[in-house]
Amino acid sequence: MPRAVRHGGVLWLVGSLQFVLAMVVVQLAWTGHPGYSLVNNYISDLGNTQCGPWPNANSPDLCSPAHDVFNASVIVLGLLAIVGAVLVRAGFTSRRAGFVGRNLVAVAGLGAVGVGIFPENVALTIHEIVSADAFLVGSLALVVLALAMFSDVRWAGLGAYTLFSGILGLVATFLFLAGVYPGPGGMERLIVAPLLLWLVVAGLRLLRLPTYAPRGVLAP
Repeated sequence: MPRAVRHGGVLWLVGSLQFVLAMVVVQLAWTGHPGYSLVNNYISDLGNTQCGPWPNANSPDLCSPAHDVFNASVIVLGLLAIVGAVLVRAGFTSRRAGFVGRNLVAVAGLGAVGVGIFPENVALTIHEIVSADAFLVGSLALVVLALAMFSDVRWAGLGAYTLFSGILGLVATFLFLAGVYPGPGGMERLIVAPLLLWLVVAGLRLLRLPTYAPRGVLAP
């Protein structure tokens, strides 16, 4: 396995973990009223760049002083997902499913970058489009990559997990878009959590694969 694959795994791992950490930090810095709710508040409320009323009945007064941290972090997540998708090419023996799946990860990464560039209070329509891209395409990517994993012994045991994660994300996305949920933030997290966890799990698996030096290059 080329070293680039391991590097891609590192990027996926770091991208996911830094975003989770950023969300925790920004949530702790929240000063809106009432306090930030994991169930009722949208994840993107953390990136809202202004304090004050917002047309969301579940949280009429938003204030996220650390919004720059959230927006920067989700951009980093998207960029690392994109670059990682390029580097892990040799990590999938199925050329068709692997190619499509990795490109879907990159497209979802572009959506994440858009979320950070266009906060909800700056360009709501664009924000909703790129958010839907990150949610829907990201979950679809896992379903396609699961098909590539089933025919690759290096991913033994992770194909079923990846497929389940993707299906869970897709179902949660459709329920979210249909407005069927106890709270929008809780449903968003049901979409995002499987994606973030998968990036960590896949990154760790790629790190464990043996590497070789490029032909003609001596290992130190």
